[in-house]
Amino acid sequence: MPYEVPPLPYDYAALEPYIDAETMKLHHDKHHQAYVNNLNAAIEKHPDLGKHTAEDLLRNLNSVPEDIRTTVRNNGGGHANHTMFWTIMQKGGGGEPTGKIAAQIRKDFGDFAAFTKQFNETTAKQFGSGWGWVVWDNGKLTIVTTANQDSPLSQGKYPILGNDVWEHAYYLKYQNRRPDYLTAWWNTVNWNEINKRFEHAQK
Repeated sequence: MPYEVPPLPYDYAALEPYIDAETMKLHHDKHHQAYVNNLNAAIEKHPDLGKHTAEDLLRNLNSVPEDIRTTVRNNGGGHANHTMFWTIMQKGGGGEPTGKIAAQIRKDFGDFAAFTKQFNETTAKQFGSGWGWVVWDNGKLTIVTTANQDSPLSQGKYPILGNDVWEHAYYLKYQNRRPDYLTAWWNTVNWNEINKRFEHAQK
């Protein structure tokens, strides 16, 4: 199979108390696996596509054959989005940002508190399932949301960080309290990884 779910870079309970182990198990082992299974099944119809990364398929969605384009958009998006999501969190994460991303946040938002407030408020309003993103756009950080598993890559924007607001990401612990989850999530972020993504975005 061309695509595989990457192993979690920490154990299921590593993000407690902010994200519970049971949610991580279901989210990583079941939900992410389902996206990968569906993507691989779609690619079987056009095996030459299997040499491309999921990110490349999403960047060039219009060149994906029409009969599998929606499946690739949904499941390739699910695979790419989650692959990023696991890496931008870590045990003992959170705190104030460091490095170049910290300076850019100050420049574009004033301070970290203003940045997280805007991100949380914008993402909380995403109707239904979707994601909140920070993307690099025309030389500045911008907060956007997408529905379902749509990726900013398909709009020509590189995601520096993203938070999953599908109910499966938080419902066991937070039920309908999406804003509480969004606030707690900042205690898990891996600023080293986000700085690497920021550097990549600038290239």
